[in-house]
Amino acid sequence: MSKQVHLAAHFPGVNNTTVWSDPAAGSHIDFSSFVHFAQTAERAKMDFLFLAEGLRLREQNGRIYDLDVVGRPDTFAILSALAAVTTHLGLAGTINSTFNEPLEVARQFATLDHLSDGRAAWNVVTSWDEFTGENFRRGGYLPQSERYTRAQQFLQVATELWDSWRDDDVVADKESGQFLARPDVGAFSHTDSQFDIAGQFSVPRSPQGRPVIFQAGDSDAGRDFAAQRADAIFSRHATYDEGRAFYADVKGRLPGFGRAPEDLLILPAATFVLGDTDSDAADIAHEVRLQQVSGATAIAFLEQMWNRDLSDHDPDGPLPSVDPVPGENTVARGRASVRHHRDPVEVAQEWRALAESKNLSTRELIVEVTSRQNFVGSARTVADTIEKFVADDVSDGFILVPHITPGGLDRFADEVIPLLQEKGVYRTEWEGTTLRDNLGLTGARVGG
Repeated sequence: MSKQVHLAAHFPGVNNTTVWSDPAAGSHIDFSSFVHFAQTAERAKMDFLFLAEGLRLREQNGRIYDLDVVGRPDTFAILSALAAVTTHLGLAGTINSTFNEPLEVARQFATLDHLSDGRAAWNVVTSWDEFTGENFRRGGYLPQSERYTRAQQFLQVATELWDSWRDDDVVADKESGQFLARPDVGAFSHTDSQFDIAGQFSVPRSPQGRPVIFQAGDSDAGRDFAAQRADAIFSRHATYDEGRAFYADVKGRLPGFGRAPEDLLILPAATFVLGDTDSDAADIAHEVRLQQVSGATAIAFLEQMWNRDLSDHDPDGPLPSVDPVPGENTVARGRASVRHHRDPVEVAQEWRALAESKNLSTRELIVEVTSRQNFVGSARTVADTIEKFVADDVSDGFILVPHITPGGLDRFADEVIPLLQEKGVYRTEWEGTTLRDNLGLTGARVGG
């Protein structure tokens, strides 16, 4: 049997792929947009809907960044509401382990799993920036070495809370008709370097036992964390060569934690542009990129790397002749990840060489280096490419990120999905009732 393709849908409210200016774009906060998007994903028999998390609006030079004007509504409120208007679609939420507390998060996910009849998933993330920490009582931020320590212990505590109830802990009393639980049900006690808590967990065991666990870190510690504890990885490596290398690396870590390759799914984020022909799709993709990167947006990206005010710089001119300012990034306090990983002067030199070789303006260069269009072509071309990538172990599937909300999935559902089904690499019926069933992770339910 051919390797099966897993697909999911990322509601694109918190990322830099969204085209706000397109006439087809709608609200990113009205419930009707979430309903349309979720029901399209379910019609296409995708595994789950994925929500990113934003704990603070980004700013640059003291102003709210233009990609965040929509705001960032609460994850649990949205997913709980969507549970009522879908029946099979998984509901995956990104919830931060740095600034939340295990009891609250475990309770919310157990509740969501009950409300959805077993379709909850948690993308466990950490936060490294002080900018976000200012919104919380604990303040500040954790250094990288402590972030994953807290995340590991946070997930361990949450798992102990979910496992504090067994399936037979609640029974019906025949005389009173009430449901009764044993006196010590939900009892827990946990002490480590991050947490010192004890009490009784208040939510009975949910249909999946615990939510499906996602992880999105890419550092060495993050990959080990995923190999040890996660059910799936939300990866950023969607290109062929990078994806195969990441896939081999993470899957190769699993035996060291007593796990098999099928115990962990690798699902990169991927964008797409469809056209009637490959040439038509390429033209549309170019126009989309120009909409995604306006002149003002190009300068904003440039300032993040250069770490200096470039508001007077012409986006249609060449790159700045001055070098980036080394040291702490004071321009983009909330989104400076590009500087977090690379030497900005080295990157600037690479960008200048690329701009010179292709005769690119600043805006054209930013379009080039920030391009995230993974699948561009006719429906047939995109279906063939996805099938090949999964067959060649680039990934186990993809989390699709459209550039239009809420209708950006419609054409993919109508044109690409039937082709994948014809190839025999994509489901025509749901495998089960829970998200674990549909991801092939049914053996993960514990504590029954």
